[in-house]
Amino acid sequence: MTVKRQLEQAAQERETWVLRRQKGKPNNRRLWVCACMDERLPIDEALGIRGDRGDAHVFRNAGGIMTDDAIRSAMLSCRFFGTEEIVIVNHTECGMMAAHTDSVVQGLADQGVDPATVQLDPEVPELQLDPSAFGKWIRMFDDRSVDEICQAQVDYVRNHPLIPESVTVSGWIWEVETNSLRKPHERLAERVNTRDEMGGA
Repeated sequence: MTVKRQLEQAAQERETWVLRRQKGKPNNRRLWVCACMDERLPIDEALGIRGDRGDAHVFRNAGGIMTDDAIRSAMLSCRFFGTEEIVIVNHTECGMMAAHTDSVVQGLADQGVDPATVQLDPEVPELQLDPSAFGKWIRMFDDRSVDEICQAQVDYVRNHPLIPESVTVSGWIWEVETNSLRKPHERLAERVNTRDEMGGA
């Protein structure tokens, strides 16, 4: 291949990359991901994707929770950007399990934050929470396990009217302690053979 041809090809690939939204091109894997913002969750490695290559739309927040804004992003990705699959990734040792909702709300109050005066979205000033609902909006895990949270989110997204029924939805747990993915409620360590399970030796 000539240098001229190489340069032309590189320029064409760059144009396609830059203008892919205008050209109506979906991400490479037609995938939307919701994951926790925790730095210990290497989402590209966990899912075998390349963010710098445009493999997926990745949404990260505290806890990897399907909040209203997550649903907003997933809806746009699925209904207008060609996405066909949603993957939700939560993880063990999540900071959202480290404190109870009441403690977080009280901590904010101690820092001078009044939930009644908080503006959640400057473009939608009418979107306000009753002070009693502010703690729910934060979405701490409280007494639920990461497995329960993950499964509940999958069920919620599968049945959400803004998400097309044709979209595949799955949830996974990243085990920080083993650096591996598993399905909710399926801890491999609890299924391996032990002396007791084998009737002794």
